[in-house]
Amino acid sequence: MSNGLDLEKILLILLIAALFLGPERLPGYAAKLASFTRQVREWIDGARSRVKEEMGPEFDEIEWQKLDPRQYDPRRIIRDALIDDAPVRAPAATVAAAPAVATDGIAAAPAPDAAPQRPPDARPPFDSEAT
Repeated sequence: MSNGLDLEKILLILLIAALFLGPERLPGYAAKLASFTRQVREWIDGARSRVKEEMGPEFDEIEWQKLDPRQYDPRRIIRDALIDDAPVRAPAATVAAAPAVATDGIAAAPAPDAAPQRPPDARPPFDSEAT
């Protein structure tokens, strides 16, 4: 669908150029544009062949789609991380070690996904290598 819009834009530019340049100068400018396009294509082909020569045969084996920076959309990365990751549960040993007390004085079983509780006055763990 964008090809149609691009074609319309190109045709509009060509129409404006034809009106601006006039019929006597238009063929000369069209020839110059064609020559420039061929020269740019030769430059690109030459650069591509030089890169292949310098990089060696493994250059063709590179998966260029993986190196495309457009694939690193932060929204997509976060969405994929949230969807793909399973919920993290606390290990059974730490859950079993934490006593659970019901309001009526009878010990209740801890919830299977409950995180271990620290006393309110205890300092949180500090990892000096992480900072």
